[in-house]
Amino acid sequence: MQHSDFFPNASSYIGPQRDPPLSRTGFIILAIIMAIFTGPAIILNATVIIVSLMYKQLRKPLNYALVNMAVADLGTAMTGGVLSVVNNAQGYFSLGRTGCVMEGFAVSLFGITSLCTVALIAVERMFVVCKPIGQITFQKQHAVGGIALSWLWSLTWNLPPLFGWGRYELEGVGTSCAPDWHNRDPHNVSYILAYFAVCFAVPFAIILASYTKLMWTLHQVSNMASVEGGAVAKGETKVAFMVVLMVLTFLISWMPYAGLAMLVVYDPDVEIHPLVGTVPVYLAKSSTVYNPLIYIYLNKQFRKYAVPFLLCGKEPWVEDEASENVTTMETTTNQVAAA
Repeated sequence: MQHSDFFPNASSYIGPQRDPPLSRTGFIILAIIMAIFTGPAIILNATVIIVSLMYKQLRKPLNYALVNMAVADLGTAMTGGVLSVVNNAQGYFSLGRTGCVMEGFAVSLFGITSLCTVALIAVERMFVVCKPIGQITFQKQHAVGGIALSWLWSLTWNLPPLFGWGRYELEGVGTSCAPDWHNRDPHNVSYILAYFAVCFAVPFAIILASYTKLMWTLHQVSNMASVEGGAVAKGETKVAFMVVLMVLTFLISWMPYAGLAMLVVYDPDVEIHPLVGTVPVYLAKSSTVYNPLIYIYLNKQFRKYAVPFLLCGKEPWVEDEASENVTTMETTTNQVAAA
């Protein structure tokens, strides 16, 4: 048996291609771009996990979900991110057919788990604010159950290509692997359509529905509590800011990738330059940096422990908060004196 018999499209896996889709400089630029995202992603997500293990104060239902997202994003960065840097630096995918399948499976597993966890966080916040089924609150067991479901859901839909329904294949410029969006076989197309529906459309629908309900509830409460000086309105603004960042990050990171995949499935004859096909892939992988920044470092309680950990004990916000408190006290004193 020849090497090419064992590895389909073996020339794509075992060495540099005769006519690579990019110049050597182009591959190096892609490697640098991925390194810029991958390095901070590994550091930030590892920090989230370590700090959460160090401090019991952070072990709350919401933070369970945040840590799970950090684990999934760290997995994505350690597999898809690091391998993309290495393979782009070489100018080709060097891990063979088996390596391609394993990378495609790992990145997809971690990526979809992260998306499902974003949906879990959306549901958690809706339960906390809206109480849709009465006074039942979101407890530790709910968070653990949601986390287990996110991994099980992702595993269920990423295992089929290992057993013949769908497959993992090189994508973009040929330095990373993912579910094969290009194969016209009806068996493969049926998998891609099902995968898109349950792994992209469902989490996104949950996010939109949960935050629509959340924002409507906050708006109603804000109107009723306006006589209290707008304290609720201020809280609504903060939540709205988080929501906008979340939705924009989700759209920017994942929708181009999902949209391009559906375009290829809808029109298999469409011609897409390999570089154009690579950009959505890297946008999706870049979400591993955005998530800890948005969901963790905008969390004041977590920031209290994480930032000193990153800065070796320094707390840059302590002086700012103290100065803000002094200014607030002076303003209040002046207002009382004037009265």
